[in-house]
This record gives sequence, C-alpha cells and structure tokens, in this order.
Amino acid sequence: MHDAQGERPIHDLGGEPAGPMDLAPHEPTLVERRVDALMMLLRAPPRALWTADENRRTIEGLPPELYDGAAYYARWVHAMRRLLVEKGVLTEAEIEARIAKVRAGSEA
Repeated sequence: MHDAQGERPIHDLGGEPAGPMDLAPHEPTLVERRVDALMMLLRAPPRALWTADENRRTIEGLPPELYDGAAYYARWVHAMRRLLVEKGVLTEAEIEARIAKVRAGSEA
C-alpha cells in the first residue's frame, strides 16, 4: 500500500530491513500495564469511544519521526490523545493544562 505520492506508510516495512527484533518474553512495566488498561477502558462498552480500526488508523497516521522514535506503548498514548481530541472528549488545551499541573507536582 502506498500513499498518494507513491510512498510507503511509515508502518509498512514489508521486505525492508528494520533491524533485529527482541522476541524474548518480558513482564510489562507498570507504565505499559497502565496504558493498556486505559486503552481497554476507553474502547470497552458502554464507553467505546473508538474502534480498533480507528486506533490503528491513528497510530499509522503518526508523523514518521514520532512513529519511529516512539516505543510501542508510547504510540498508543499518542493515539489516545489524538482520538480523545478528535472525538471531542477533551481539547488540546485541557490536555496541556493537565500535563502542566502534573509536571508542576499538583495532582488537583
């Protein structure tokens, strides 16, 4: 699959060298478990704010530098943020304000 300019999407590595993959089993980190839980809560009924296809579209639509530079679950976080804004659940301003509070050490 190629885009309008004939380029491969960033996620399409079919036949291209991508480096070694670590296939060793590992225990998910606390952050990974939290991201996974949040995604499941946002996608489960009765909420079901978006579908698996919308989630995939959003992850695959990340800018190449973000997609390449982000770990697996970090891509999920970026996708959640974009979908929450796209669906009108939160605004970018609300997200940025909350991030600023957390970084400042204020949980309120």
